[in-house]
Amino acid sequence: MENNNFIEFKKERDLGTIISDTFKFIRENWKEYFLTVLKIVGPVLLIGLAVLVLYMFTMADLFTNMDEVESNPIGFLSQIFSWVFGIIFVYILLYTLLSMSSLYFIKSYINNNGKPQFSEVKENILKNVWKFLGLGVLITIVTVFGMIFCYAPGIYLGTVFSIATSIMVFENKSVGDTFSHCFTLIKGEWWNTFGVLLVVWILLMILGQAFSIPAMIYQFIKMGTAMGGDDPTAVFSMFKDPIYLALTIGSYIFQFILYSIPLISTVFIYFDLNEQKNLTGTFEKIDSLGNSKIEE
Repeated sequence: MENNNFIEFKKERDLGTIISDTFKFIRENWKEYFLTVLKIVGPVLLIGLAVLVLYMFTMADLFTNMDEVESNPIGFLSQIFSWVFGIIFVYILLYTLLSMSSLYFIKSYINNNGKPQFSEVKENILKNVWKFLGLGVLITIVTVFGMIFCYAPGIYLGTVFSIATSIMVFENKSVGDTFSHCFTLIKGEWWNTFGVLLVVWILLMILGQAFSIPAMIYQFIKMGTAMGGDDPTAVFSMFKDPIYLALTIGSYIFQFILYSIPLISTVFIYFDLNEQKNLTGTFEKIDSLGNSKIEE
């Protein structure tokens, strides 16, 4: 049965169409999409928020007791770094699961003519999670290494590898093949890809900052009140303030949801590049027309 609201991914698009179709896809599939993401990422997201709250409580206790900091600076730094590494680990896991949920949701959407199947998405995630983590670690190492050399190589590599997860999902390639195929697919189209990603990330930052404004305003008010007192360390007690915690957690959740925008847009970028180089969607349409004529 034909789905009139089905969004065709396998075709060429310009910058404006990629951005508009990204929001169109979210608008028309938000319920199924976010329900799928919540089922898969939700438990880890709750753990991540719990770690964040515990981190803020720990920082409040550490900074309000400066005598212990001065007497044991190494212990102080070790606690901070252990918490930071813990938060980074949870963040990587969250982003990996979000990426997999988004891309395998879209793959199921395409395969089932606009009607994604949760069981199919879950099965693919469980089967490929380690491959995704391996790819993520490899890309992070290479990109960070590139950033060390005056940022430009890192920006170049970050743009090249933006389509890596889409290649792995839709072409079912290994980590090594995915890594090399990124350069093949983006050759001659780097600037166009960079332009789309730049616009999407600017939009993402604007939306993210807009939702962070209430927490920032409350933070400045509390800081002004605390700094007006006799104890300068009292400002750190804000990290235990329930209102500040609620605003901060709400901001993090909203920003986490916003990460779906660049993830979905990179899928449109991948199919645009793939269509330009390989005409995959065109050939599939020709085959389907041929099959339909044979059936008639």
